[in-house]
Amino acid sequence: MRSGARVALAVVILAALVSACGAPRDASRPRDAASCRPYDRYGSHPGTRVTVYASNRDREADLFEETWADFARCTGIDVAYEGDGEFEARIQIRVDGGSAPDVAFFPQPGLLERFARRGHLKPLPPAVASLARQGWSADWNGYATVDGTLYGTPLVANVKSFVWYSPAFFRERGLTVPRTWDELMALTERIAASGVTPWCAGAESGEATGWPLTDWIEDVLLRRAGPDVYDQWVAHDIPFNDPRVIEAFDTVGSVLKDDRYANGGFGPARSISSIAYQDAGAPVLTGECAMHRQASFYAEHWPDGTEIGPDKDVYAFLLPGTDRTRLPVLGGGVFAAAFSDRPEVRAFQEYLATARFADSRMRKGPFVSAHKDVDPDHAANPVDELSIRLLQNPRTQFRFDGSDLMPASVGSGTFWKGALDWIGGEDSRTVADSVERSWPRPRGR
Repeated sequence: MRSGARVALAVVILAALVSACGAPRDASRPRDAASCRPYDRYGSHPGTRVTVYASNRDREADLFEETWADFARCTGIDVAYEGDGEFEARIQIRVDGGSAPDVAFFPQPGLLERFARRGHLKPLPPAVASLARQGWSADWNGYATVDGTLYGTPLVANVKSFVWYSPAFFRERGLTVPRTWDELMALTERIAASGVTPWCAGAESGEATGWPLTDWIEDVLLRRAGPDVYDQWVAHDIPFNDPRVIEAFDTVGSVLKDDRYANGGFGPARSISSIAYQDAGAPVLTGECAMHRQASFYAEHWPDGTEIGPDKDVYAFLLPGTDRTRLPVLGGGVFAAAFSDRPEVRAFQEYLATARFADSRMRKGPFVSAHKDVDPDHAANPVDELSIRLLQNPRTQFRFDGSDLMPASVGSGTFWKGALDWIGGEDSRTVADSVERSWPRPRGR
């Protein structure tokens, strides 16, 4: 074979391999006018680079990169993403060391606020702030507002007030979804009396161990004391050890600290502290436990092949409260904020603040957004769809995860640790008193 023919054949083979493996997710692909038209509003920024730092890794990171691949290709921006499981600890090191990313995805408003108050974050550009106010409620924007200035846009949302269960398990035993807390407790006792441990749970989460327990306590406080008391507690306008908070601890304890009620499939109730939260719901599929309270994002942790829906392997209902006419919803979210102010960074921020980004991300896998214009029909599974409809429902009383709003030394410190001591046998009052003593005092006091 002549050398020219060999070169031609090599080119053909290389092209076929690239086609089979998929195009690279970078800005080097050629720009196609028709497919890039939706991105014209962001301008052309060839040869530029935006660094992004977040906690999402593995498949979650891949889905983000796949979602903004066309934006990067059409604008010429190389979006360089880095996921880090120790984001909360290392972002401070990065900033202090002069290597802050252009954009960070903050899972805790309190952490975002800390960097804003220290002058590290850039206020949202006017165009992005306008999109934020159009797309999200005042409550959601308030979580990224510091002293009247908006620093971030909501990126990801989740609903934490779900109870996952097996529809087949309920159907075979004639069980119905409870609508009040009393009905939930009656259901819990009925299942226990049948010989099945009603609840399974897990609190182990690496350096974040404990948060599934604090979520339980926050959820119950929101339901039993109401959103106003919840807000006062999170802001420390009432003490952490307020009697209503103690009652919430004890109410959760009547479920999670009772060996008859927990921890199905794993062992006694105290085993909760050592079970990885990612694995904690698995006994629902085997019938070793009936219910698992966990967020909408738990959809990602069911074993491969698990189908989600009202007549599938697993589904979820909203944790009931004392009043069936109210819709209290505990949730969380991630906010995108910038350490840099350049045209390409502003373009990327603007893209992330659109319903188009959220809709595109949802089509690729589990993802929830609180954006007003997101189409719930694009959700990857029925629980994500239910979450979006709840977030868009004007009757919903949404409140952000309290430990994420508290000072970090409390929310992700003494509260998480105290919850582990509590599930290990410490009484509610002792734990709550200890957390209250740890709350940072205002200067001058």
